[in-house]
This record gives sequence, C-alpha cells and structure tokens, in this order.
Amino acid sequence: MALGSDHAGYEFKEELKGYLAGKGIPHQDLGCHSLDSVDYPDYALLVAEGVARGEYPTGILLCGTGLGMSIAANKVPGVRAAVCHDPVSARMARQHNDANVLALGMRITGPELALEIVRSWLGASFLGGRHARRVGRIREIEERYARLQVSNGNRFTGGEERTENGGTKNGGTQNG
Repeated sequence: MALGSDHAGYEFKEELKGYLAGKGIPHQDLGCHSLDSVDYPDYALLVAEGVARGEYPTGILLCGTGLGMSIAANKVPGVRAAVCHDPVSARMARQHNDANVLALGMRITGPELALEIVRSWLGASFLGGRHARRVGRIREIEERYARLQVSNGNRFTGGEERTENGGTKNGGTQNG
C-alpha cells in the first residue's frame, strides 16, 4: 500500500504507519516527511501513479479535506480515489466502486474516526456483479477522454467549436 500526505495529513500518516505495521500490512511512505507546507498534488500523483502502474495494490492519501488529493489522484487513469468522511462511505467505496485509493481529510475527521474509516475500507472488498459493469463504464470514460486528448494535441474541446472569447459555441471546455 502506498501512503501519501501533505502537511495537514502528516501526523496521522505517522500514526497510520504504526497501525499498518501492527496488522502486518505492507506499506510505503511516499511523503511528505515533515510538517513543512507542501503542495498536495505532488504526493497525490506519486501514490496514484504507483497504484496505476501496479506497484501498490491500493493507496491512502491524507490532506486537510481529502478533496484536493482525490481530485489530483483521479486524473491518473486507472485510479478510483474516494474521499470518505465516515466508515459506511469507505466500505461502499470499496464494495461498489472498487476504490483503490482512499482520501481522508484530517481537518474534517479526527484521528480516531480516520482510523475507523481506514479499518472499514481495508475490511471491504469489491463485490463485482452489477458494480463491475459500472466500474467498467468508468474505464470506458477514461479511455474515451484519453483518446480525445491525444487526437486533439492534449486539448479537450468536446467536439465543440471555439469562440473568439475562448468559450465554446456548444458548452464544451478546453484544457490546455
């Protein structure tokens, strides 16, 4: 398992490493390594790429709200990062969405609740069945937009025509 945090999640990450070691769960701390302010996307990317490449089966990301880390991690194809603020959503993220990355907000949840959430997430498994079809649809969406980015020189226009002011005539967006 890959672990990553920014400065807001650093202290709990240190506690979590002890918990995982005590349970015999292999893990790798990919940073950050102090309370010094850092940019969370850098650590989200390290964990997400490691999970996507198969170096780690899962990952846990810790920041202030969990939101920024999950947004950044979900940019990596094959990553299904879920922000969870309670044990039920953590269990459902694994069972129904096959979430391979858990994102926690340490300014939202305290360490006791965060550990309950981690336990719930680790104790759950993907149920497959109808949920496999839905996760497959997520993969199809990733593949579709990866193809669009490549064919448009890494610029998604959604097939929309650009206007003079930078918008699109039919509501598409452009990233570039």
